[in-house]
Amino acid sequence: MKQQPLPTSNATETAPPSNRWAVKFFTLWSGQAISLVGSALVQFALVWWLTSQTGSATVLATASLVALLPNIVLGPFAGALVDRWNRRLIMIFADASIALATFGLLLLFALGKAQPWHVYAIMAIRSLGSAFHAPAMTASTSLMVPQSFLTRLAGMNQTLHGAVNILAPPLGALLLSRLPTTGILAIDIVTAITAIVPLAFIAIPNPPRQVAQADGSQAQTSYWQDLGAGFRYVRHWPGLLGLILLAMMLNFLLVPASSLLPLLITRELRGGPPELAWAETLLGVGTILGGILLSAWGGFRRKIITSLIGVIGLGIGILVTGLLPAQGLRLLYLAYLWIGIASVIANGPLTAIFQSTILPDMQGRVLSLIGAGATAMMPLSLLIAGPLSDALGMRTWYVGGGIACILVTLIAFFIRPIMHIEQNQQQPIATPES
Repeated sequence: MKQQPLPTSNATETAPPSNRWAVKFFTLWSGQAISLVGSALVQFALVWWLTSQTGSATVLATASLVALLPNIVLGPFAGALVDRWNRRLIMIFADASIALATFGLLLLFALGKAQPWHVYAIMAIRSLGSAFHAPAMTASTSLMVPQSFLTRLAGMNQTLHGAVNILAPPLGALLLSRLPTTGILAIDIVTAITAIVPLAFIAIPNPPRQVAQADGSQAQTSYWQDLGAGFRYVRHWPGLLGLILLAMMLNFLLVPASSLLPLLITRELRGGPPELAWAETLLGVGTILGGILLSAWGGFRRKIITSLIGVIGLGIGILVTGLLPAQGLRLLYLAYLWIGIASVIANGPLTAIFQSTILPDMQGRVLSLIGAGATAMMPLSLLIAGPLSDALGMRTWYVGGGIACILVTLIAFFIRPIMHIEQNQQQPIATPES
């Protein structure tokens, strides 16, 4: 319930005519957007239920880990199936499976038999469904949308996620004050149906398979051959491999900034819960503003330049946060507004680059690899950042991470394969004969 390639990687060659693609795609997109809101409400409700029932930080940490692991461990394997199977049916099945699992949890709550492990199981199922749904939707988008619109669409998606991040907590709290947990779960099931119905009627093109053998002929391949081809495709394309490693490194540097923010505010800036709420709200506002800006502007002609400038902006925002004086809460709000805008400028064009340069029948595998690698950086960086910050001070990670982010990105400007990734697309990788 979340949220995008052709014999060549140019999406404009098979994108629907300009007077037809928008109606079909945005009907589908709107259903997915409504479903995203339902998913955010369920996430809020389940976390709140776990908090109220157990009051255990270990329980909450376990829930977060359960929600991450399926994407990390199974994501690359799911991507190969996305490239082999019908992507529309994958999305329908993923959304329906999540809705069915949520209905099962609803029955347990209605009978008063829900336990924390039931919530863990549902979170794992939802994460597994997302491991299939997200790459299928992302890989399908460039077959439905003209390439010239991909960056603007990425901005719209960032705006949507920013709005959901701002609205879901207060809306979830309001609904929980008037509805039982079963009511929130029922809302999610209804919103899932709004995502499934358009998929039942709107055709989503599947890319032609480009499976080449060493002698240049075409052949049917096994699942394991397809999986291996995805790894070889990335390994043989220096620009893509470099960009993936860069994204993983930056994710490692920047993810702890969000998790450590409550401690930074309370220990260093003498604030409390209201100040934390303001910072997170302004981060969401910045995301919306950045999405609107990117949707209207579209970025520079070379998407990679837009993205790297956005990453430098992120590094500056994190660095400023670490250098704030003890009375710098207002500056913190401005820094997080800036970070929200910069994150969109960094991530939106990057998504468009992947959609427009990766061969269409490779997108499921490659996008899943990227997602799994980026997600794996989250627990790893938190394991390191927590003890390091306790030992050297809360500001250490912000200052060090911000400086490292800026330096790594400046170096990327001098790495030719990365800077020319939009022109040096990889061709199909020959499959070894069985």
